[in-house]
Amino acid sequence: YEASRYKVSMNVLVVGGAGYIGSHCVRQLAATGHRPIVLDNLVFGHRGALLSEIPFYHADIADDEVELILKNEKIDLVMHFAAFAYVGESVEDPLKYYFNNSVATLHLLRSMVRCKVMRFVFSSTCATFGIPETVPISEDHPQHPINPYGQTKLDVENALNHISRATGMSFAAFRYFNAAGASEDGTIGEDHDPETHLIPLAIDAAVGKRPHLSILGTDYPTPDGTCLRDYVHVDDLSRAHIVVCDKLNTPGTQLFYNLGTGRPHSVLEIINAVETVSGKKVPRVAGVRRAGDPPSLCAD
Repeated sequence: YEASRYKVSMNVLVVGGAGYIGSHCVRQLAATGHRPIVLDNLVFGHRGALLSEIPFYHADIADDEVELILKNEKIDLVMHFAAFAYVGESVEDPLKYYFNNSVATLHLLRSMVRCKVMRFVFSSTCATFGIPETVPISEDHPQHPINPYGQTKLDVENALNHISRATGMSFAAFRYFNAAGASEDGTIGEDHDPETHLIPLAIDAAVGKRPHLSILGTDYPTPDGTCLRDYVHVDDLSRAHIVVCDKLNTPGTQLFYNLGTGRPHSVLEIINAVETVSGKKVPRVAGVRRAGDPPSLCAD
């Protein structure tokens, strides 16, 4: 995805651009000839994940300041990565998730409409599908989320549908499966607190940063008894966000894509891969299933 591929450079506001996926996308936007501008409240993002030359605004997507940024930076398109994404926490504190993931996003969309910024790329999630009826999961699979996190993302998808019809806004909603990995040069990668993703947890256990890895369920109806998940590299996710920009030039365009690899891997397969690469054992403890975890999630 060389810069020469794009005839027109865009000013792209990347909200949540200091977070895990957002920071990788910012780098790829810059590498492909676009001009990323980052807005992040740094609740989970890291200022150090951004190169110093990237314009940065420390703000929230619900702030009045957003309209000034959209106008002053002459924004052509908005990419939205700013969301809380801990499923368990969303069950314990649904109000936090509804206000941040749904209500704040509506503030952002209202600011865009007021400023006539009519192209939008939204980070959704495979959690909108809930417990899948069939696997692999296609884009037209019924959406029945089983937790507030998935519900808030689906609420935004539905709102985008209506806003697009009323205003002509064009959007793409990407339903991520399990984002994983780090930039090729190793300078940025997963840096969550708390960390809940399997691969960094397994690595931490291998190098002694945590006493063991907890395997949440070993009795699933899968080949080795552990959950199957579709792990997609963060740089591949980022490239999808950039490629889709070409498809949003027609007013009222509505696009929904699943982002995955189509090939699931089990928890034990991930552990074995970490052990192979590191040459170290991953101490593990078998635990009980986590409520609401499907045996298998995989994109079609």
